[in-house]
Amino acid sequence: MLATIAIVLLVLWLLGFFAFHVTTAAIHVLLLIALVLVVLHFFRGRSA
Repeated sequence: MLATIAIVLLVLWLLGFFAFHVTTAAIHVLLLIALVLVVLHFFRGRSA
């Protein structure tokens, strides 16, 4: 679940950065959220 959210946030960040050339703080916030979710996913591991 967290990995899916992280992937979606990364795709949105890349789309906003490359397609629309938007360089506001919101893009960097999305990137940070995605990175935090990926790190949490790896630390928690898979739940049974």
